[in-house]
Amino acid sequence: MSENSGATDRSAVIRATLERVSAANVSDAWGKHPSLHGIRALIPGSHICGPAVTVRTYPGDYQKPVEAIDVCQAGDVLVCDAANSYPAIWGELATHCAMFKRIAGLVVWGAIRDTPDITEAGFAAFSSLVCADAGEPRGLGEINGRITIAGQTIDPGDWVIGDDDGVVVLPKAQAEEIAVAALAVFERETGMRKQIDAGKSLAEVNYHMAQNS
Repeated sequence: MSENSGATDRSAVIRATLERVSAANVSDAWGKHPSLHGIRALIPGSHICGPAVTVRTYPGDYQKPVEAIDVCQAGDVLVCDAANSYPAIWGELATHCAMFKRIAGLVVWGAIRDTPDITEAGFAAFSSLVCADAGEPRGLGEINGRITIAGQTIDPGDWVIGDDDGVVVLPKAQAEEIAVAALAVFERETGMRKQIDAGKSLAEVNYHMAQNS
């Protein structure tokens, strides 16, 4: 097996696992690791997972985010550091292009706009801000460099999972281990739910688990 095929198989395992779990499951499995505080899903019920293509740009400068769409592969998540500021660096036309490329979703530490169109399209967009006004394509910043969002460092290829509770980013070197642990959390909670359905209280279930841990 070639090195590339091994990496592809590993990515497939990580994706398949993260598609089954929640951001909360990942946080629990990873020692209560925080999500990217302040970033929320535009569309309720959104769920994204995929490796990050990172963008660092400046408030209102949408050139690098647009260029990064061409860098993305199908299933990637575009993660943009726009300094948690206005004006918007993403809108409907960028969304249309991203969906054509089959990008899994968008995370912006900053503002997006055209949210009715993005919602109608069903694109999984997460951001810290929303506004009507857009900036200018100045081209400052970089693509696929290290960025910092909500106090957390994100590198290209780190794995992103997001849902209504928020966005959690897994370092690529630990992604498979954390994803498998998150699946164990999901399965344990499924078992707890069955016990509650059978008549036990949550306090009883927690006590029983604590006694057997």
